Amino acid sequence: MAAITPSPELGAIVRRWLRAYASGDKAAVTNLFSADPALGYIGSSHGEIWRGDTLRRGMASYMEDIPSFAWDRDEFRGFECGELGWVEWFGERVSLDTGKEITFRSTFVLHLEQGVWRIVHVHNSNPVSNMEALGYESRGFEDLLEAALATPAQFQRTGMATIMFTDIADSSVLAETLGDARWSVAVQAHLKQVESIVTEHGGTLIKTLGDGTMSAFPSASAALSAAVTLQNIITNTTEEPHLRIRIGLHTGDLVEQDGDLFGTVVNKAARVAALAAPGDICLSDATRIMVGAARHFRFSQPVEVTLKGLEGRHVTYRLEWRE
Repeated sequence: MAAITPSPELGAIVRRWLRAYASGDKAAVTNLFSADPALGYIGSSHGEIWRGDTLRRGMASYMEDIPSFAWDRDEFRGFECGELGWVEWFGERVSLDTGKEITFRSTFVLHLEQGVWRIVHVHNSNPVSNMEALGYESRGFEDLLEAALATPAQFQRTGMATIMFTDIADSSVLAETLGDARWSVAVQAHLKQVESIVTEHGGTLIKTLGDGTMSAFPSASAALSAAVTLQNIITNTTEEPHLRIRIGLHTGDLVEQDGDLFGTVVNKAARVAALAAPGDICLSDATRIMVGAARHFRFSQPVEVTLKGLEGRHVTYRLEWRE
């Protein structure tokens, strides 16, 4: 049996990863991830749990959603045992956006792959909530969800429906690059495009907020077709700025008179959408079941996840819409 030995090397690798994370170097962060399916990440916020390809695809978008920050006064303990190693890391995280400072703790598991140590698991924690500690919670689709739930009466249909959320990826960078005037024109053109495609597929645009939308469809197949059409049009456009969007869908029973039930369906759709990386279409198992064996849709293998604010574990899929 291999002996457990101290490993300053693994500590240095973790420090390198943390510096890349803090500076926003997305390529370096994802490059240090393991290629093994066991890859996992548990963040300090309730819903920050990702695994495998979902983590590899979505990490860049997640990094855009957190404030810029710097690490200071850190210490670590690294160990290795054969082809596995781990690092306990402790440091001060100073958020450059909020000015707040807190002790942060992380555990890393590393795996030796073809002579290179790569991170296979990350678990972050801090003594208090992200809001109390750093002055933020990852918003994602939160604002659009809250706005939609505040006005459920806009939807006039009851019964089974598929809810679709969309938003533009990298919007803050695009807005800063284009300037307010040009960005506003681009967003308005995009929203009109979304509404047109939703309507063509028998859906109803329920809410827009910023560059995000929420729509409802009486048919899961129609909703998925609308999502694919939207991704294809945006991907193939030659006009600048070139946008990328994230889409998420969930199917459930809508009862307009019961705000809580309405909220449950919409809430889950927003949580599923938050799993999507730029260019992705993610959907719940309920939506997958509704379309059955439709040959014109191809899906990834199911992934089991936790969803913020919803009990238990949930099965999700990715729609393989690209040719």
